[in-house]
Amino acid sequence: MRMHGSQTRASGDPYYAHPIEVAGILTEYRLDTATIVTALLHDVIEDTPVTREDIAGLFGDEIAELVEGVTKLSKLELQAEHSRQAENLRKFILAISKDVRVLLVKLADRLHNMRTLHFIKSQAKRERIARETRDIYAPLARNIGCHRICTELEELSFEHTNPVARNAIIRRLETLRAEQGGAVALVSQEIAARLESAGVPARVFGREKSPYSIWRKLQRKSIGFSQMSDIYAFRVIVESEEDCYRALGVLHRAWSSVPDRFKDFISTPKRNNYRSLHTTVVGPRGMRIEMQIRTEAMDRVNEEGVAAHFRYKDASYGLDLEGMEAAGGRDPLANLRQLVQVLEHGGDAEELVEHAKLEMFLDQVFVFTPKGKLVSLPRGAMPLDFAYAVHTSVGDTCIGVKINGELKPLRTGLNNGDVVEVIRGSKPVVPPDWRSLTVTGRARSAIRRHIRQTEKEEFFRLGKASVEQIFERAGKKLKDVSLRPILERFALENDDALFDAVGRGRVSPSQVLETAFPGMKDSDMAAASARRKIEGGKGARLYVRGGGLTPGVSLHFAHCCSPVPGDRIVGILREDGSKDQDGGLDVHTIDCPKLADYEDREDLWRDLNWTPEAERETVSLTRLHATIQNAPGVLGQVCTIIGEAGGNIVNLRMHHRQSDFFDTDIDVEVRDAKHLTNISAALRACPSVETVDRTRG
Repeated sequence: MRMHGSQTRASGDPYYAHPIEVAGILTEYRLDTATIVTALLHDVIEDTPVTREDIAGLFGDEIAELVEGVTKLSKLELQAEHSRQAENLRKFILAISKDVRVLLVKLADRLHNMRTLHFIKSQAKRERIARETRDIYAPLARNIGCHRICTELEELSFEHTNPVARNAIIRRLETLRAEQGGAVALVSQEIAARLESAGVPARVFGREKSPYSIWRKLQRKSIGFSQMSDIYAFRVIVESEEDCYRALGVLHRAWSSVPDRFKDFISTPKRNNYRSLHTTVVGPRGMRIEMQIRTEAMDRVNEEGVAAHFRYKDASYGLDLEGMEAAGGRDPLANLRQLVQVLEHGGDAEELVEHAKLEMFLDQVFVFTPKGKLVSLPRGAMPLDFAYAVHTSVGDTCIGVKINGELKPLRTGLNNGDVVEVIRGSKPVVPPDWRSLTVTGRARSAIRRHIRQTEKEEFFRLGKASVEQIFERAGKKLKDVSLRPILERFALENDDALFDAVGRGRVSPSQVLETAFPGMKDSDMAAASARRKIEGGKGARLYVRGGGLTPGVSLHFAHCCSPVPGDRIVGILREDGSKDQDGGLDVHTIDCPKLADYEDREDLWRDLNWTPEAERETVSLTRLHATIQNAPGVLGQVCTIIGEAGGNIVNLRMHHRQSDFFDTDIDVEVRDAKHLTNISAALRACPSVETVDRTRG
């Protein structure tokens, strides 16, 4: 009160009334002293001259750390509007991953702010805060099981984001209450009477679905209000876990159960420790009745979540995780820690919100490891989601999966009770198409990170090989050249960035060479290599000779077989008047399939061979077709092999890319057929290259 002084809120109340209200909300949940004190102090560092050291001196390090954790979540006003939500979530989760009490204080803070949101005059600001509450704070409350807080946050958000829909649903509920209110009371009495006569004492009451829950179901199920059967449900509170199952038996014997509407969340709790039996029966007067059967302890945990586990233990008061696990629950922060892992590998802000919402809102499926450990995953999860849930390295090295002892494709959807065994390889291999085989944010984030790293390495190797190759053609060596002028010209930080830019095609190898050696052109490079290209019919008579050639007859190297010096060649005389031909002689390799068209026309054949100039002074363009493993760095290896063998890659095209292999067409300049054979052999010797063939045409 002294430090907030005369500060006031939008409602006109003194500012210190807000932290007192936040602390009051938390006392309803019977939290420990440190949490209540943090609630009272949660705004003083942000809004007053008080420092963390002041808090530590007056109240101790524990409370100072908690207050600082809450404060970090609030310093977001300077953020750009489009990224504020994501930054909020980022800092939020990083803070709560250390101490759940920071989250509880922040949720209570947001709850009181939402209760007084109507005092803010700007409608746009009210809607923005309401959307943020709906998308981030309410789901986080649900994640740690604080159902009561979650429901109120959703309702308050709904009131500001879609008041028309909310009012319409409330009017329908009022009408329904007037029509069925008496029936609900009678059904409650009849359920209680049935249980009491069977010796199962129980407290039974009706529960009305909240307007926001109704709205979400109307959106999700594409049904009308009148078609909803669970607007009213009945909660059956019994004394023990055994009584839950006894009560279920009594009710199923009394009334017919609706198939596929029974769920046992006692033996397999939800990730936020929610435990209950759910069933639907066709009850009195033919009404479909949805029932939730649970103990008092379960009901408190289901409503209050992690806050229900604060209790005295060993003369101290705090969160009793051991007692919670002994009662059949699980660590409520496990789900939030998965979000922290998403943050560690995450990309941009929108990606983060996408993953976080994905983790929070999807339903669940429970599967087992071969050793019997239970793993909870979102509904629709596939084996890769399971592998990454076990550990990132397990996902990265996954090459196959066994489900219930049988080999299954990675696209197989997982079902409750499946036993999943991951088959691992020796090193990480993460194909890009794996992203379509996952639904969890954790798995997609890890795959995206791995692909980014793999692509970076691949582009680096490809770029370096290209630069080394063009320097070698110019009679230079890369290691003898200073790259500083090149880095300065293209505004690159270091050598790695240069090779990455060349590999990605942002900078061409010839630009690098020209910058390193100003004035050097392609003609200089050709002179350095002392070789001329064999192209079409230009100068073909310098390279081909043979009997029967008459002066003036032009020669053309056939594109169907692309002859290179050293190939056995033959000439086919072009017939006068044929379409798209200008007369002359086509030069083919002796094994060209096209020659079959001329088997019966011996008059058109001419014997040819290469001149010494062709085999000594030229380079020819040929194409190789290779099938290559889809693994990190393999493409760079292929380029390096070709460069080391003296070939010059002119063009490269990838197609038919699959998770294990992809096909590549590589256009290479070679000296002669022997040179081409050597390059092919060198590629075949690479374990990552499956096949290499010379392409005809």
